[in-house]
Amino acid sequence: MTLDDIMAKWSGGWRGPAVAALIAFLAGLPGLMAMPPLDRDESRFAQATVQMLESHDFVVIQFQDAPRFKKPVGIHWLQAASVSTFSSPEARQIWAYRIPSLLGAMLAAAACVWGAAAFFNARTALVAGALLGASFLLSTEAFIAKTDAMLAGVTTLAMAALARLYSARNGGPAAGSAAVWLFWTGIALATLIKGPVGPMVALLAILALILADRRAGWLGQLQWWWGLMIVLAVVGPWAGAVTVATDGGFWSQAVGSDLAPKLAGGQETHGAPFGYHTLLTPILAFPMTLLLPAAVIGAWRWRQEPGVRFAMAWLIPTWILFELLPTKLPHYTLPTYGALAWLAARALAEPMGVVSRWMGAGLCALAGLALAGGVVYLLSLYGDPSDLWAATLTVGLLGGAGLVGAGLLIRKAPVAATAAALTLGVLGHGALAAGLAPRLEPLWLSARLEQAMGDNRLLPRQGVAEAPVAVAGFAEPSLVFALGTATELDGPDEAARAVVENRPAIVEDLEEAAFRAALKARGGRAEEVAKIEGLNYSKGDPMTLRVYVAPDMDARETP
Repeated sequence: MTLDDIMAKWSGGWRGPAVAALIAFLAGLPGLMAMPPLDRDESRFAQATVQMLESHDFVVIQFQDAPRFKKPVGIHWLQAASVSTFSSPEARQIWAYRIPSLLGAMLAAAACVWGAAAFFNARTALVAGALLGASFLLSTEAFIAKTDAMLAGVTTLAMAALARLYSARNGGPAAGSAAVWLFWTGIALATLIKGPVGPMVALLAILALILADRRAGWLGQLQWWWGLMIVLAVVGPWAGAVTVATDGGFWSQAVGSDLAPKLAGGQETHGAPFGYHTLLTPILAFPMTLLLPAAVIGAWRWRQEPGVRFAMAWLIPTWILFELLPTKLPHYTLPTYGALAWLAARALAEPMGVVSRWMGAGLCALAGLALAGGVVYLLSLYGDPSDLWAATLTVGLLGGAGLVGAGLLIRKAPVAATAAALTLGVLGHGALAAGLAPRLEPLWLSARLEQAMGDNRLLPRQGVAEAPVAVAGFAEPSLVFALGTATELDGPDEAARAVVENRPAIVEDLEEAAFRAALKARGGRAEEVAKIEGLNYSKGDPMTLRVYVAPDMDARETP
């Protein structure tokens, strides 16, 4: 059976979305299971969800004693449901908090196929979903417990439903009422997950299509009043409850302290010049990189086709807006990657010219080698000889994805090139996320501290040592997630008091002198039971962390 036969067999009907979702699942699963909790956003989201489950307050979002009024509550509800179903808040198993992100990536890939099938043949639609599901950015967000993968999923669902309505008015298959309700459901969920981003993507696409077509009659199908009532029914109860519970403080902080600074300047040193997202795309879209030049050339050539026109309306206005915003993070453009995948898959359906083939081959080879080079660099900084096998495997797969795909494309085998690059790329991403990255021990300070304290029976959840743990000099959210909500981050005085009170303390070397002075002033003594050296990658600072207990502490001797 040839590759074409396989694609024909698995692209029709429900099979296309299912295969694309499976690819996204396989791409994201290794990291979901293997990667330690990440700083800072993932651990902040996970810890806030823990506190919802502990306090049974599912309205006000908090991180320890501080309110966390940056994003709406949707992702926390999904994480809470996942943890309640598959784990428990006491277990602190990060994989359970990541399941909604993996499901969001799978939804994005499946919806990408469903929407594309309204314009293109089943094979092209399947290729689009596979490219999206395998893309480096989406498969990375799929194992990070925060908003972006699920936002991509529900936004892509809304855009796919909108596409089917648009296609129906341009000679395509009938859309049916389900498309209308799926559009508004996607918009409502996107709003509950990340506020205005999802609705903004849809609105910009609609405005672009009105300008391009000079007609808007098809928009009447959206049943606006009923649709807005759906959004209000989904978002309104929580919006009202959080307004009352915080006396309006949620909105003033979410808009005034989070959204407005991103519009005004590079928030939290995340500023970047215009073109930042475009320059990163060959890496973040890999292995779709192979088809990007053909997609750009084809988008202009076939711009009169309804499917291509819709994809351009989905992609270009939102992309330009994110390029214009002073605050930039790599994942911002992820809700538009479905459109990019449509254009790439459409380009694959036609014979490629010399320019498209050579540019695509060059970009793909360069991206694959850049990723492989990044692996070598990480190994040189944070690895040891025992990690060499994992690094070699990862380098071979990622570099191979770029070089094999490039070679086949140059030899005029674009379908085989895409299949090879996609397969090797997914395997390489899995080897990186599950094989190499967790072995780079200097990067995982919190996970190693948790392990060391568990070995000494000092973790609060073990019910042996007195709690809470006090920490001086290291305040990353991953440590709070590991040690518990009550973890004290108040500095060397609090660490000294903890030891005197027969509780464990963690002290970073820069705080050691102050800790010793405070301990002496209290008439206490401390015994070091563990020492962890590594890098706080959130700040780029090397650190040495020591775990202390009182010399007469008998917790570790308790069976």
